[in-house]
Amino acid sequence: MMRFILADLNRFKAGALAVVMLIALSVALSVTVTLQERAVRLGSARAAEKFDLLVGAAGSETQLALSAVFLQPSPLPLMSGRVLAKLSADPRVDFAAPVGFGDYADGHPVVGTTSRLIATLSPVLAEGTTFSRLGDAVIGADVPRRIGAEIKPMHGGADEGGHTHTEIVYTVTGRMAPTGTAWDRAILVPIRAVWQLHGMAADDTRNHADETHGSAEQEDHDHEAHIEADAAIDEHFDTETPGIPAVLVKPKTIADAYRLRQEYRSETTLAVFPAEVLTRLYATLGDARGLLLAIAIGTQVIVIAAVLLVTIMHVGARRRQIGALRAFGAPRRAVVAIVWGELFLLFLAGFAAGFAIGYGAAHLILATLTATTALRMPVEFAREDLSLALWFIVLAVVVSILPALSTLRLSPARALRG
Repeated sequence: MMRFILADLNRFKAGALAVVMLIALSVALSVTVTLQERAVRLGSARAAEKFDLLVGAAGSETQLALSAVFLQPSPLPLMSGRVLAKLSADPRVDFAAPVGFGDYADGHPVVGTTSRLIATLSPVLAEGTTFSRLGDAVIGADVPRRIGAEIKPMHGGADEGGHTHTEIVYTVTGRMAPTGTAWDRAILVPIRAVWQLHGMAADDTRNHADETHGSAEQEDHDHEAHIEADAAIDEHFDTETPGIPAVLVKPKTIADAYRLRQEYRSETTLAVFPAEVLTRLYATLGDARGLLLAIAIGTQVIVIAAVLLVTIMHVGARRRQIGALRAFGAPRRAVVAIVWGELFLLFLAGFAAGFAIGYGAAHLILATLTATTALRMPVEFAREDLSLALWFIVLAVVVSILPALSTLRLSPARALRG
């Protein structure tokens, strides 16, 4: 019987291929939406897991998280440097790392921070060393620069008409291991260098920066002395610390995290758990996913109705062939099985092709997003997708029966006369 089904489908291969493609494209839409939503959810959650608590000036929680964790370009209000000094001295805080934005180099954000944050993002550098002088830079895994390369920061992006800073040139001293986050595209420099570059540093910091970058000869001073001096510049903050857009905080315990969050939610400061912000974003994303899935299901219903109509018309056009089979002694169940088997195979082929197309489409779309955000978004099937596949199979079994049962109403004699 299978040979007969395959031979019959081969006779009408153009129509069979059209039916398969219709089913495949409708299924691919559902698969693509499902895989994309899951990939964004997993990728963003993994990106935020290294950041326990985020403190910034009072404003939008979402914008604070997107700018500080995902490095999305957006001006954030500055909060007092006293907040950083207070957090750094707090016994409940393991470390507090400031982040400063605004500069770019070849489209990559230049982020002012401390070596402690680098150690958190990449405990072991892929190559090179971390900061030892104000002019040093550690690059993310996806930044196409070599160790020893020079980086000239630009204030704002090139498309915004930004200008290149001439007061300082950073030298790449290290590269972080891949993190799967937006920080893979970042260029990390000492926060004090950013302050000095923008005229925000205190006199002692500015003098130190001038001493280390004033001339090529001075940059060759004793290396150990630089390390000792910059260790204090990198980690020591006081009440004279300039304003900063955000501080990434690592509390010592979970209880400390909640206490700090409550303490720094005030009229002037805002403290958030990035994971909480993501949860709200997921809810919005889930609403969009539900809408797209509803559209996909509606598309599938239309496609299935069209396939049924075409199949019933096809069965009517083949009534003489069906009548001949019955006249030569083919039992009714065999005729029903042949018609059902042909349509069921078409549905299965369409579902399989739809899953493959949807998987490939999700990969292509997310690869584009990864290229622009550096956020690793895994495209993978989950256990719940098995229920979707089973639902498709059950649907194929049920829908294929309707045209097959219509053959029972055909009389062999009348079919042969027609």
